[in-house]
Amino acid sequence: MTPPQALVLPEEGDWSVRVVPNLYPAFARQEVVVHSRRHVRSIAELEDRELDLVADAWRRRARAEPGYIFPLLNEGREAGASLPHSHSQLVWLPEPPRHRARPRGETVLTEGGLTVACPWASRVPYETVVAPVDPEPDALSSDRLGPALRLLAKVVRHLHTLEGPAPLNAWLEHSDRDWQLVLFPRLTIFAGLELGAEIFVNTLAPEEAAARLRAAAAPTLAR
Repeated sequence: MTPPQALVLPEEGDWSVRVVPNLYPAFARQEVVVHSRRHVRSIAELEDRELDLVADAWRRRARAEPGYIFPLLNEGREAGASLPHSHSQLVWLPEPPRHRARPRGETVLTEGGLTVACPWASRVPYETVVAPVDPEPDALSSDRLGPALRLLAKVVRHLHTLEGPAPLNAWLEHSDRDWQLVLFPRLTIFAGLELGAEIFVNTLAPEEAAARLRAAAAPTLAR
C-alpha cells in the first residue's frame, strides 16, 4: 500500500525502518521514514536499535540525494500528523532555512557528549533542544545523531509522564557550524500575537520546565 521503497534497514532479513516517497509532497522531493514495523504511535515507544536505524536512514538518504535535507517529526493531529504510526519526514528544501544561533538554556541532563536543555527564550512549554556539548558541523555525518534521537525519545517519555501523550513537532537544524534537535510540544494554541507578530507567550518558565523534566526522569534514574 506504499510507493516503492527508497531504502530499507536492515538491508537483510526483516525490515525495521523503511523510507518511501511521500504520496502528497509539498516539495519536489519529500520522503517518509517509517520508524518501526511495530504499530507504535510515538517516538517515545521506539527501541534504541530502531532509533539508531532512523538516524542511519536520515544519513543515507542525505548522502544519496543532493541538496539541503530537513528532517522533521509530527506527532498528533494537532501537530499536523495525518497518520498515527510513528514516522518522520525528509524534505529537500530549495535553500537552508534561517539558521538560529544555538540558544543557551536550563540544562535537563548531559550525556555522552550531548546536552538537553530548555532554552531561556522558550516559545512553548517544555520546548527542548538536544545538541552536542561542543559544537560540531553536519549532524547528518555525525555519530552522535543516533544518541541524540535516543535522548529526544527519552525527553518525550518524560513529557508523556507529565502531560500525557501530547502532540508535538521536532526537527533537525543543521549547518556547517553546528546542529541541534528541537522538540516543540503543542500544549498551547497559537493566537494572533504568535502568528502575526511572532511573539510567543509561554506560560511555563524554562527553569520550571527543566525542573519538571528532571523530576520525571528521577524514577527512571532510581531504577
